[in-house]
Parts: sequence; structure tokens; C-alpha cells
Amino acid sequence: MANAIIVGASSGIGRALARELSGEYDLGLAARRTDRLKAVGEDIGGAHVASIDVTQSDARERFDDLVDSLGGVDLVVLSSGIGRYNPDLEWDDERDTIDVNTRGFTALTTAAMDHFEKSGGGHLVGISSVAAEIGSQTMPAYSATKAYVSRYLEGLRYRADDDISVTDVRPGFVDTPMSPDTDRFWECSPETAAGQIARAIRKDKDVAYITRRWWLVSKVLGLLPDRYRAGVM
Repeated sequence: MANAIIVGASSGIGRALARELSGEYDLGLAARRTDRLKAVGEDIGGAHVASIDVTQSDARERFDDLVDSLGGVDLVVLSSGIGRYNPDLEWDDERDTIDVNTRGFTALTTAAMDHFEKSGGGHLVGISSVAAEIGSQTMPAYSATKAYVSRYLEGLRYRADDDISVTDVRPGFVDTPMSPDTDRFWECSPETAAGQIARAIRKDKDVAYITRRWWLVSKVLGLLPDRYRAGVM
């Protein structure tokens, strides 16, 4: 059985994806909250778990240790990320979002690619967002950092050889702890999102919209003039 690591597996999409992939992979699960990770591991019948805060200087070392505990890795899913409603542009919120979604993401992305290049192949999956395609007046750092994730993954895809796959997953609204407590347009459950992400992984998709109807929304957003785009996300 192949080995997979899911970073950000303690809740939301990452937790649902751990359940979805548990029958196909030996799993390594990583997040800041080890107690929640252990509960996820027990729920899926066992997994290697590691406490990794992607913003800390030891994040790459801890990731490498998790890879070693599995005996190598074939699939890495980077699902950790934050987004904060911040219409007042509070610096602490913007800084934290940038630290997790860009600096932390890049630290583990480069670590994963290093392992894949040394071992002869693998599959990197990053969780971006439909929000990457349009600026947000209330969560500007979130949409900007997710745009970074998409462009970075695109660059890695162009750089990679044929033995390394890179998938950019762009969810729309998903019912996770990060989401506001309101009914939202085309919102899906984490389980639905995980099922579609798993299918995208199996098909080696370059880009996957979750749910798939958000592909149409993204195209419409690209055609709207600025006066209509403002406030969409």
C-alpha cells in the first residue's frame, strides 16, 4: 500500500480526506493539535501522527521525521490554512494568514518536492480556493494568499518531471469550522469535498474545482467588471 501525508488533518477537509483515503494509503497525519489528530487516527483504524505547526522553524524537520516514520511518501496533501474575516485590516489577522497560507505552505511544499525528487516520484496536492481568483474586500489576505498557493503549484507543475504530479484543489464554500455560521451558495459538506478531491487525486488532475460547478462560477467571475466583482467573496 502506498503512503500519504495529510497536513491539516485535525478538522474540516483534511479530516474528511483522511477518512476518504484511509482504505487506499497508509496515512501520516499532521496538524498543531495532536489530541485531535490521535482521535482522527483512531477513527480511521490507525495512522502515524505528528504535531506540526507550519509557521515554526522546525516544521520541515518534523515533516521529514513523519516521512521517515512511514518509510517514504507517495502523496502529500497540504490542507492546513486559515482565513479570517477582517474588514478593518487588523494587522495581526493579516500577518497570521500570510504566515500560515504562504510561508508555512511553501516550507512544506518544498520539503515534499525534495522527497519526491530524491525518491523518483510522487503526488503533491495543495488546497487553494475559488477565492484565489478574485480579491476579497473583507478577507483580503485570504484571497491573496490562496492566489499565491495556486500560482506556486502551477510553477511546480511546470518544473516537475513526468514522475511528479501536482494538483491544485480550488474549493468553493465548504462547511468547515473556518466558515461563517450562515447558509451559503452551493456550500457542500467536508465529506462531499473529500470525495471529489480523492477522485481528482486518482485522475492526476492539474486543477480541480470543489464542487465541480464552481468551475463555471470561476469563469463568470473572470468576465465580470470590477463594479460587480467587489463583494462577491
